[in-house]
Formats: sequence, structure tokens, C-alpha cells
Amino acid sequence: MNLKLTDEELAFRDEMRTFFTTQVPAEVRERTLAGTLTSEDFVTAQQALNAAGLAVPNWPTEWGGRDWTPVQHHIWLDEMQLASVPDPLAFNANMVGPVIAAFGSQEQKEKFLPPTANLDIWWCQGFSEPEAGSDLASLKTSAVRDGDDYIVNGQKTWTTLAQHADWIFCLVRTDPNAPKRQAGISFLLIDMKTPGVTVRPIKLIDGGYEVNEVWFEDVRVPAENLVGEENAGWGYAKFLLGNERTGVTRVGSSKVRLAQAKELAAQTKIGEGILLEDPLFAARLAELENELVALELTQLRVVAGSADGKPNPASSLLKLRGSELQQAATEILMDVAGPDSLPFEAADIASPAWAQHATPTFLNYRKVSIYSGSSEVQRTIIASSILGL
Repeated sequence: MNLKLTDEELAFRDEMRTFFTTQVPAEVRERTLAGTLTSEDFVTAQQALNAAGLAVPNWPTEWGGRDWTPVQHHIWLDEMQLASVPDPLAFNANMVGPVIAAFGSQEQKEKFLPPTANLDIWWCQGFSEPEAGSDLASLKTSAVRDGDDYIVNGQKTWTTLAQHADWIFCLVRTDPNAPKRQAGISFLLIDMKTPGVTVRPIKLIDGGYEVNEVWFEDVRVPAENLVGEENAGWGYAKFLLGNERTGVTRVGSSKVRLAQAKELAAQTKIGEGILLEDPLFAARLAELENELVALELTQLRVVAGSADGKPNPASSLLKLRGSELQQAATEILMDVAGPDSLPFEAADIASPAWAQHATPTFLNYRKVSIYSGSSEVQRTIIASSILGL
């Protein structure tokens, strides 16, 4: 298989690279690299992308998608990450948008898809519950039909960025007597401003409030906000998760972090030399760079072989190794920072801001080997679908 880009693909890459480095504000890209993005930065970046037709290329073309090849989709994402441009908000671009486009009514498509692509509506995901995480089919949040409405009661947890969200897309149980747990679940769109919705922040190990609890107490939701058919939500959820797991390798982002580590190591003095000249550190950095090259080549092979649209079990290899290398990249940055990584949001001290942010980023990235299918799940898929064990 020839993994070399064609002349047309090289031209496409240059077009993407020029756009990302000139049309997205430099200060937004700088904050992306520093890990200090604001919600306003997300909106600014996505609206710049959407104005150029680059926010939701995986959607149907009538709603803003692009008729690209799998390789072009790969180049778009890779160049965006290499330029430190925030990815389009995943809840909008990769999750609820494709579900509404595929299964929603015409009225729902017209109402929700344009503002979802432009991030005029900020969505969050209401799937996980205190007793329904990996075992999502055991969810208990209920939606009882009452005339033209559903009455929703229950709790969602680990709801990422719900503090910014305008709407939440939820899996709710509409038939508690269904013969299988996967049955009797529906996909419902809920306005976060509806009376009875309460958001409570959860403080994480990195000191931030990225996730939340969301409570529903007799929340009245118009039945017109049901996506597709009642009790068919499990199938829509599987469709959504298939979209969520695209692009999770994040080779471009890991490349940027390793380049940053190399640059900073060249400025870090140890003894009479610099950290980059230390044989052990240099060998560790070189090994990570080589493993990223191997991962990128594997990703290109998977992308080049995905033109038929069939799921490729090798994507589990990408998710598994991509997660590990993302974590390794944050770890080596923390090690470059050394003792300067210990303070957190401290002013008027010698420890630079990037170093203070290194440890919280390292801690936050423990999550990448859990979401979108944990590493344990990926190993099981690899064992059964690739190795035939």
C-alpha cells in the first residue's frame, strides 16, 4: 500500500495548513497550546471554521458537510491539531449533530443543525449515571409521557462542560418494562434552562471543574424533542459512539507537545549542559518520536483502507496507543518542568506559567485511556477481532 500523499492531497494539506495558521486568531491557538482555552475561544474558533465550511465535514453536505475522501478528513484533523486550533466541539460536531442529521425530523434538522455547526448552541452529553457508566444500558433516568410532553426525572454524572451548555442530549428510559435493558431507551433533547434542571460541578484531581452532575426533577420536555422513534435510543447511541471514536488518536496534538518538550529541554540547564543533551532524556524523547511516527503510519494505513466505510478493528490499536502516547507526552513535559511544575496558579514566583500548568495537564490526561472505550476494552477488541483469541 502506498502511503505517500498524492499531489492533490499535498495541495489540500497546504490549503488546510494555510487556513488554520492564518484565519484562526493566533491568541486562541496560543491558549490551545498552553491549555488555557476559554469557552469563548471554542466559539471563536468553531465559527471561523464554520464560515469556511470546515467545522463539520463529516455531516451530510446539505447541512455543511464536505464530500471528502477519508484521507482528506485525516489531513484536515491532523493539520488542525498541528496548528493548535481547537477541534470543533465534539458534542456538537461528532455526537448530536450526526444523530439529528441521520434520525431527526426535518423540523429538528432545520431548528438545530445550523446553530449546532456554528456553536450558537453549546451541547453536552447526558449518558453516564452514578450506576451506569461502562454499563450504560442500566441507566435509570426516566421520561414518562404526559400529553404533549415527557416528564423527566433522574441524574446524569461526569457531564463534561455542562456549565457552558445550552442544551443536553440525553438517553432516558421510556419503557421500564422492556424485556432487554437496551430496549425501552429513548434519545431526548432538553433545554438546560428548563425548570427542574440543576447543574452541580465536580472538582477533579487537576483542580478544575470540567465535569458536572446534572439533576432532573419533574422536567417537562416537549415530545417534539424526541429524536427518531420512542424506545429506539440505544441504536442511536451506538451510532453516536461510532462518531465519537473518530479522531481520538490525536497524533498532531502529541507531535506539538513533544516539539514543545524538545524546545523547552533545550532551554533547561542541568549541571554544565542542557537537559536535551542528557543521554537518558534524549533517548526517551527519541523513542516517543519514533513511536508517534509508527502510530501515524498505522493511522494512514487504516484511513487508506477505510474507503468502503466498514468498521476496522485496527482503530482499537489507534485508540489504545494514541491514548498512551498522549499521556506520555504530558508526562515528559511535566518532567522537563521539574520542581517548577509543583506550584499551581501562583503569581509573582519564578515558576513559569507553562510549568505550573504541566502537572494539572498530566493529571487531566489520565482520562484519555478511559473515554471513548477504555484501554481494557480496546485490548479485548484487539484480542478477539485482530488476533482471533
